[in-house]
Amino acid sequence: MPFRRETRLVSRRSFLGGAAASTTLVLLHPFAARANAGQAHLRIMETTDIHVHVFPYDYYADKPNDTLGLARTASIIDAIRAEAGNSLLVDNGDFLQGNPMGDFIAHERGMKAGDIHPVIAAMNVLGYDCGTLGNHEFNYGLDFMFNTLNGAKHPYVCANLAKGQLASDPKRDDLFFRPYTILDREIVDGAGEKSPIRVGVIGFVPPQIMLWDSGHLEGKAATRDIVEAAEAWVPAMKEEGADIVIALAHSGIEGKGRSERMENAALYLAGVEGIDAVFTGHQHLVFPGPTSWDGIDGADPVKGTLMGKPAVMAGFWGSHLGLIDLLIEKDGSGWKIVDFTTEARPIYHRDENRAIVADVGDKPDVIAPVQADHEATLAYVRRAVGKTSAPLYSYFALVADDPSVQIVSNAQTWYIRDMLKDGPYKDYPILSAAAPFKAGGRGGADYYTDVPAGDIAIKNVADLYLYPNTVQAVLVTGAQVKNWLEASAGMFNQVSPGERDVPLLNPGFPSYNYDVIDGVTYKIDLSQPARFDGDGELANPDAHRIVDLRFEGEPIDPEQKFIVATNNYRAGGGGKFPEIAADKVIFAAPDTNRDVIVRYILAEGTINPSADANWSFAPVKDATALFETGPKGRTYAAEVKGVTIEDAGDGENGFATFRLIL
Repeated sequence: MPFRRETRLVSRRSFLGGAAASTTLVLLHPFAARANAGQAHLRIMETTDIHVHVFPYDYYADKPNDTLGLARTASIIDAIRAEAGNSLLVDNGDFLQGNPMGDFIAHERGMKAGDIHPVIAAMNVLGYDCGTLGNHEFNYGLDFMFNTLNGAKHPYVCANLAKGQLASDPKRDDLFFRPYTILDREIVDGAGEKSPIRVGVIGFVPPQIMLWDSGHLEGKAATRDIVEAAEAWVPAMKEEGADIVIALAHSGIEGKGRSERMENAALYLAGVEGIDAVFTGHQHLVFPGPTSWDGIDGADPVKGTLMGKPAVMAGFWGSHLGLIDLLIEKDGSGWKIVDFTTEARPIYHRDENRAIVADVGDKPDVIAPVQADHEATLAYVRRAVGKTSAPLYSYFALVADDPSVQIVSNAQTWYIRDMLKDGPYKDYPILSAAAPFKAGGRGGADYYTDVPAGDIAIKNVADLYLYPNTVQAVLVTGAQVKNWLEASAGMFNQVSPGERDVPLLNPGFPSYNYDVIDGVTYKIDLSQPARFDGDGELANPDAHRIVDLRFEGEPIDPEQKFIVATNNYRAGGGGKFPEIAADKVIFAAPDTNRDVIVRYILAEGTINPSADANWSFAPVKDATALFETGPKGRTYAAEVKGVTIEDAGDGENGFATFRLIL
């Protein structure tokens, strides 16, 4: 079959002739312009990690946002197709969950057979050729996912997700989806001649979905290592006649060496013989791009290659369109790659004052089928559930005990105490672990919770707790509580006595892994190196950042048993915290953490979110450290408890800089 008509298959001559007759001149990609007879330009476009962001709208802040939205990404697709000789459009997963529209559809409107999910309605307009799954497709259960996917006009592939148990051979796994598809297309070369081409597309999901969504998947599914599955199936794609093989990997880029069942395996996937190009995602980063990738052997963030092969990661929420451009040449009856370029093209830029400037507007064809669900989502998120006597904000959540984290802990403790009050665990002390989700970082200078005193709406609860995690409780010892906090303290860089204005926060440490544990008191000694690395491995055995850890005013007993209220992600091993895994779970709730927060607010009527300052930094003589937060944080700086901070001026990219006096 030919390429989709939307891909605007044109030869150089016919396209340039059309451009000459038009008032708008579109520049062809150099490959399209220079391709000769027997050569052709093939452009493959990627979206990834859309997370239901169809509209350029922040439902948490209840205002438009020019940095996101598939409707904006869609506006550059037409122009980008026009630059190309031939093109395909693929999606790399995590489209089904991630903002209040996703929750509204899942929990309020529902998905019956025959319904079209708004994100699928938007994608259907754009003419995708293929897609794969991300981990968040499983958050609402398998039935919901399949009802959603049934509405898609494009196929989905996933080579490492099996029904029931894994077989002894990957090729004998009973898969939920086709492991790959071969797209039979007709390509136009530089002389305007049409020829058939077979493009193979194979997909992969992070194996960790079995931990993160065990409640939906346990006993029903199993996942295989990404590279292992690729090594089994890619030769079959070649045997079936694929000229070009592209991998859709909802998996990021790490370079610490290959390990079994890696979450971020894209680098090693690129090393599989027969794969020609890799589309990555999951990490919400941009590749090729900035220095996040420096020092990873085999990754070239300038040229945009992994193991020498073209690769791209297109940001998140529609912020970029990933492009891999291939110059291909006839090789007997097939095609081979002779040159390539990669790019992640943004939908916005910042001006000389670092203000956000939209590069494109909305694509009306994408907006139209989603408009009704957008309006319904707005009504849903504006619904009041109670009041707060004080503001809820997260501007200083990484440097001091914080009201936005406190209210989550209060709700979790309230819920677990009630759930366990009559069972065998009724007499165990209950602690609660919660992390700040909106704490700037990659999300930008506005990516913070900021709820004024007064009414709390559902949008505010969703803002406090971004993910549809479910509540779980684990049974751990005092020693494991300490190590939990030691792993969490990897958020901070080391600060030695006498050092001034050291960067405080470790940029590679996600804020959702910075757990604060309520019910104990403790201090963090930044003069010590981190005890654990990002994989939960003991990096500095003699280091102890967590000091003066106490329960009910007394030093914690390493042998005492505690129940810790948390979420299914952490309890299942998410974040690789030492000894925290599914075997510690003693209670798995059917309720999401967000539902629990709503119920807590309804029960209280008016909540008091004031932080209790149960943790702080230990003094480090003559030392200071710098951290960034949103400029609106200046409003609350004087209220921050347990630390001494001072305004240090404006930072980069719209952030404000503060100095922590240690």
